[in-house]
Amino acid sequence: MILLQGQNLARLFGATVLFDNIQITVQDHSRIALVGRNGAGKSTLLKILAGIEATDAGSVSKSKDVTIGYLDQHSAVDSSNTIWQEMLTIFTPLIQLTQEAEKAAFALGDPDLLEDEEAYQKALERYDQLQHTLHEKNAYGYESEIRSVLHGFQFYEEDYDRPISQLSGGQKTRLALAKILLEKNDLLILDEPTNHLDIDTLAWLENYLIGYNGSLLIVSHDRYFLDKVATEVYEISRHKIQHYKGNYSYYLTEKAARLEQDLKAYEKQRDEIAKLEDYVARNLARASTTKMAQSRRKRLEKMDRMEKPKGDERSARFSFEIAKESGNVVLTLENGAVGYGDTILADPINLDIRKQQAIAIVGPNGIGKSTLLKSIISEIPLLKGRVQLGANVDLGYYDQELGNLSNNKTVLAEIWDLHPTLNEKDVRSILGSFLFSGADVEKTIPALSGGEKARLSLCKLALDQKNFLVLDEPTNHLDIDSKEVLENALIDYDGTLLFVSHDRYFINRIATSIVELSAEGSKVYLGDYDYYIEKKQQEAALAALQQAEKAAEATAAAETVSKAKGDYVSSKEKLKLERRLARQVEALEDELATVEESIAAIELQLTDPEVFGDHEKVQQFNQHLLALQAQQDQLMQDWEEQTTALEELSE
Repeated sequence: MILLQGQNLARLFGATVLFDNIQITVQDHSRIALVGRNGAGKSTLLKILAGIEATDAGSVSKSKDVTIGYLDQHSAVDSSNTIWQEMLTIFTPLIQLTQEAEKAAFALGDPDLLEDEEAYQKALERYDQLQHTLHEKNAYGYESEIRSVLHGFQFYEEDYDRPISQLSGGQKTRLALAKILLEKNDLLILDEPTNHLDIDTLAWLENYLIGYNGSLLIVSHDRYFLDKVATEVYEISRHKIQHYKGNYSYYLTEKAARLEQDLKAYEKQRDEIAKLEDYVARNLARASTTKMAQSRRKRLEKMDRMEKPKGDERSARFSFEIAKESGNVVLTLENGAVGYGDTILADPINLDIRKQQAIAIVGPNGIGKSTLLKSIISEIPLLKGRVQLGANVDLGYYDQELGNLSNNKTVLAEIWDLHPTLNEKDVRSILGSFLFSGADVEKTIPALSGGEKARLSLCKLALDQKNFLVLDEPTNHLDIDSKEVLENALIDYDGTLLFVSHDRYFINRIATSIVELSAEGSKVYLGDYDYYIEKKQQEAALAALQQAEKAAEATAAAETVSKAKGDYVSSKEKLKLERRLARQVEALEDELATVEESIAAIELQLTDPEVFGDHEKVQQFNQHLLALQAQQDQLMQDWEEQTTALEELSE
């Protein structure tokens, strides 16, 4: 079923075409990623499809009754409510329906109604309808849904009564995303939903969206996220759109294959044209071959000549060189601590960085990752410990706030003033490799976009030729193409890297080891991001296994834990866990059967003339019935969770 379709869409700015002849179709349960360079018009196209902006040509059609949720990249909740009150507003119709059901239950005990059998039957049918609707809409489980989603975005029980007005900008943005997920629209249109989320929250959001019942249309620069969530990709390039079936990695492969195929077809036609033209030139004047030459000339005239296929749009091209080699030991930090005032965020932190290592620092937002980098460059003092740089180490720093750029210079002056021995032609050539060409170099820095400022900051860093680069969120503001250029430059870099990033794709390509920062300090994982995730999953499985065994029997726990250290899911432990889950499922089923029997008994009693003739009894029975139905819903939810866990363990 088609939920939404854009046909021949266009956006013009005077005589400038942003995009035109755009065709895009969103089907039921689509998982669409919209990609393209910064400035290609992705956000504008989302707004047109969401009905926020009008198209300059073509049309957008939407299936009847389809609900659309749209979140732009700057969305934030602005409300005088508390967090919990704001989440409840999503379920206002459901809460009103619950209240209506309670009133209907109360009305069934009205003595006057009981005397009118026809009216009573209608009221009873209305009550049954309301109960059916409430069960369909999970009326007794919405609070659990709210808690689950808030927890995913790192809002906990103690936060629920906090006024939204007291939240930070990032928290308000996360709350806006939580709200739109809870609305359960048929189609979610999300513009950069992963911005400013830490890695744990990103992973949670991925899993939530993978299981989302509706369709998704997403713009994101997070390639790891797109690989996990998207099943088809639309790319805007050179004002046009191309469609690819598959995730982001498939799109890259298929795009390259299409270009190669188009180039072969173009070259084949060129060869054919050259042969035809040569034949016509040699044979047109000969009487014996004139007709054949004329025939070939007509073929040439009628031929639909292909344009030479264009590859990717021009990308930045740069590298990081070093002026001199460092010693083998680049940096050491023993028992360090970061924080602010008397508050310690992470302690103890230990780092031993060697030449040509590439180390990624990860951890939740607010744990002090950027603070640690600023301590390493001596901008903020450590609360404990001391940073020691090795021999011949020259440190270069990239600030995610881009604070190293001037406020009153042009792009050209920013670079030339730092390197006055270069001539203007060389400076322009260097800036050209970072996509600043022509009049772009005369722009003042405040007039630049975030992506342009990031490229200029990287240009300055590249020219410094430092042998130890400390990078704080270097992929922020960059489009996917620029990220890939940066990655390739860092992969070829002969120096040492220490960086903070939320971009898991970037970490996976660059990092040789991961340092996880937490309140307990630092922990090193010797591998890329995928290895880090695998080890974290093993640790979580081991912890869960230990906890399960402790709850079952203390003596068995000791044996299980020792075995789990070697093989965290041995067959014996797996069997034990299966048996335990099976017993829990069986117990839940018995409890469900008991509750269902109680519900049936009450419903039967409510039809007894002696009962429904007693207003007070009816009220008591209905209240008991509502409580049992809520218990039934919770038991069903627990049963489904345990059954799913048992099935996954059995696979």
